[in-house]
Amino acid sequence: MTEAPPTEQPTTGLPHDRTAVVTGAGSVRGIGRQAAARLARAGWSVAILDIDAEGAADTARSLGAEYGVTTLGVGADLTDPDAVDVAVSVVEGRLPPVVGLANIAGRSSPTPFLDVTPDEWDRVFAVNLRSAFLVSQRVLPSMLAQRVGRIVSVSSVSAQRGGGTYSTVAYSAAKAGLIGMSRALAREVSPLGVTVNCVAPGPVDTDIFGGPLSDDRRAAMSAQALVPRVATAHEVAALIAFLMGPDASYITAATYDINGGLQIS
Repeated sequence: MTEAPPTEQPTTGLPHDRTAVVTGAGSVRGIGRQAAARLARAGWSVAILDIDAEGAADTARSLGAEYGVTTLGVGADLTDPDAVDVAVSVVEGRLPPVVGLANIAGRSSPTPFLDVTPDEWDRVFAVNLRSAFLVSQRVLPSMLAQRVGRIVSVSSVSAQRGGGTYSTVAYSAAKAGLIGMSRALAREVSPLGVTVNCVAPGPVDTDIFGGPLSDDRRAAMSAQALVPRVATAHEVAALIAFLMGPDASYITAATYDINGGLQIS
């Protein structure tokens, strides 16, 4: 016997007054800051959650002044469920309803497998995967109540290739976990109006590689790519913003490669 369809169908549009939560956007040169800027430019209110409270506040102030939208920066340890709950509660109390989430907070790990300690393994998984789980779980009730939402998480080409750029096993495993989590979560919540997707960048010109890239490192990282250069944070941010926008309502459980052909899926 076929179940009757729900009486209230999910919406494909986005409400005019809406907030995007962006994690890991405190760094000036990071993907998170550029993604937050793209979303602010598109009319979102933006909440920045970052372990660096000063960086989060600075990003929020800058975006609010430039784009004339409501912004908020909140310092929080995103691996701590109590801290996440407090931070999101502050956002919910001061900004429009949360409709979007960009899980961008990350931590690299170039340590060879035999040298990885259990503590480092746990730290890498905590920042890259546990934080996405905690923040997603905390903001989902708002999206489900409105029957519309967007969750986009930043994985990595390392999850697909098994490293091979900078980080190694711990990072690759954690980023692969993000892809699996996103696909499974999409099965649960997309029928209720919330899309869940991943982007998987190749090398990007940010500080996650331990600082600004030299010309030699850029060349080495992009040597096997079909487009022989590293990506910019702006390029990755544009893809994130698209997946969180109104034209992406029929895209879910997808992993979008943005790697210049370094990995062909």
